[in-house]
Amino acid sequence: MIKGTTKLLGVIGDPIAHSLSPAMHNAAISHLGVDFVYLAFPVKPEDLKAALLGFGAIGLRGFSITIPHKQAILPLLSEVSPIARAIGAVNTVYLTDKGWCGTNTDVEGFLAPLRSRAGTGAPPLQTGGNSLKVPLGDLGGSPGSDWSQKVAVILGNGGAARAVVAGCAQLGCAEIHVVGRNEQNLAEFQQSWVDSPMPVKSLRVHTWDNLSSLISQADLLVNTTPVGMYPQGEMSPVPVGAIDRISVGAIVYDLIYNPNPTQLLKDAQLRGAQAIDGLEMLVQQGAAALKIWLDKDSVPVDVMRHALRKHLGLS
Repeated sequence: MIKGTTKLLGVIGDPIAHSLSPAMHNAAISHLGVDFVYLAFPVKPEDLKAALLGFGAIGLRGFSITIPHKQAILPLLSEVSPIARAIGAVNTVYLTDKGWCGTNTDVEGFLAPLRSRAGTGAPPLQTGGNSLKVPLGDLGGSPGSDWSQKVAVILGNGGAARAVVAGCAQLGCAEIHVVGRNEQNLAEFQQSWVDSPMPVKSLRVHTWDNLSSLISQADLLVNTTPVGMYPQGEMSPVPVGAIDRISVGAIVYDLIYNPNPTQLLKDAQLRGAQAIDGLEMLVQQGAAALKIWLDKDSVPVDVMRHALRKHLGLS
């Protein structure tokens, strides 16, 4: 029940009407019985600074950020966590005595299903505040799972790919290969990690014509591109001839969650690969943000997951 005392949370973007975050977060808020509500706020790029001032004026406690504001908001914040600086994007903002502070929970969201699938005990990232539980210079794997001999291949070199690179570095992958279409953009992508507060020495970049040979080496293949997203669910970023080269038992992870499964995941499973869709990443990054806003050690992840699956007609 929304009352005069109800505290506000939200998500900003342009467009934002399609966002599933309100369904997910409000389900968790209702389950917890806390006096909050989570709303979607359409904010145009030219209105971002004014929106931030307005949010402070009305006492908003925190908000999520989606396209096109993840990079633009950085200079407007009082404090940005090291993981967000390394990725170059903020997806979660929270209010402290210092003002608006930003972090990025996408890495935690990306890693959660991998740790669950592999049974790893890798230490979680501390996404709130100004530090990591894992020191920036110590990004190895964990006693529970040895990723030190694993090869990761990442399709795409946009903002989502940056979070995936950071996640693969956190796992301690021996090799991280990023595949893109534009050689200059790829070179800039690689250089940005050399200059990053979280350097990734194992990173290599490649154009799309190297994809087939890279897939044959991949222990983990991650799609960060929009190819195969609804309403073009019959498409795949990987041609059939290339996906034929995936190893049996390799993990294929598509950040797209609609359709579910994507054509890429269907093709991969037919060839004996393990499949992970983007729904769990969406749930887990949202759960990490909600913990920050509500100052709680745990939130009802199962409730959030069920709300999303119901909204998408999956359960």
